[in-house]
Amino acid sequence: MSTQTSHAPCTYQDYLNTPDDVRYELIEGELLVMEPAPTTWHQRVVVNLTLLLAPFARDHGLGEVLISPTDVYLSDTNVLQPDLLFVSAVRASIITERNVHGAPDLVVEIASPVTRRRHRTVKMEIYARYGVAEYWLADPKAATVETLRLGDGQMAATGRCGGSDAFTTSLLPGLSVDLRKIF
Repeated sequence: MSTQTSHAPCTYQDYLNTPDDVRYELIEGELLVMEPAPTTWHQRVVVNLTLLLAPFARDHGLGEVLISPTDVYLSDTNVLQPDLLFVSAVRASIITERNVHGAPDLVVEIASPVTRRRHRTVKMEIYARYGVAEYWLADPKAATVETLRLGDGQMAATGRCGGSDAFTTSLLPGLSVDLRKIF
């Protein structure tokens, strides 16, 4: 006979008490150690997206782009660190000194062999539950970006781009994301 012991879920306070030399995310009350340092391909995609999105958002007064590690506090048991996020100017008050306190308008996650499944399942569900309007899943290995939008409480795919494709988003009107500049 096996017995299971139950424990109270971890909270934001537990998260704040984690060691500084290890990165964590708090997902559904469970402290999860982040994978080792991302690959150089992963980081290139983050840098390329940041160099494209951040100046455009700033120059057009649309909002602010932040990169990981930035805590996104969604609830006392869900604190995530997306690879890149955008908060619109009209919602800028959710950006605090310590974290982003609420759902960003856009979250971008860069896939790796370790994180790919988590991005498509539990993290996507959490982002939808807390109201992230748009979610991009970038895959450096396949050189693709899948875009999803929140509708009826769920993320629904709105497109998948690869190769020399470009795509747009209503969150950043006038921006065209050319994948050749990302991958």
